[in-house]
Amino acid sequence: MKRISKILKKNKYLKIKLKKIATNHLELKAKINGVKGRFILDTGASNSCVGLDRIAYFNLDAQESETKAAGAGAIGMETQQSENNTLKIGNWKTTKCHLVLFDLSHVNTALTQHNADEVHGIIGADILHKGKAFIDYPNRILYLKKRRK
Repeated sequence: MKRISKILKKNKYLKIKLKKIATNHLELKAKINGVKGRFILDTGASNSCVGLDRIAYFNLDAQESETKAAGAGAIGMETQQSENNTLKIGNWKTTKCHLVLFDLSHVNTALTQHNADEVHGIIGADILHKGKAFIDYPNRILYLKKRRK
C-alpha cells in the first residue's frame, strides 16, 4: 500500500483520514461554508446530503426540490436542495457543491442505537467522482485529487 500512496501523492492526490465507527461506517470531518461537521462516507449514496435541521448551521441557501429521497430503510422523503456551497475535506476543496437536504433522523437514530455519534450528513458518490477518489479501506484513508484553481 505504501507504493500506491506514493503514486497517488505524485499524481497530486490529497490524503484524508477516515474513522471506522461502531456501525462499521467510515466517518470523516469536513467543512461546509466554513463550518465543521461530521459525515459518513457512503459510496452508495448518489448525492451528498445534509440534514434539514442543519440548514442554518451550515449557512445553506435551501430551495424546494421535486426529488424524493430514499435510503437506509426510508423512501419517498421530501427534500430540499442547496447549490454552490463550499466543501472542504482535509486540503481538498470545491466551491460548487450541490447538497440534497432531507430528514436524517432515521440515520442518526440507527447510529445512536449502535453507540455511534450522530452525523451532520453524508458524503456521497458525487463528491467521490468529482474528487476522482481512491479509498484505502485497510488503512482508512480517502484520497481525493487536488483541484486546479
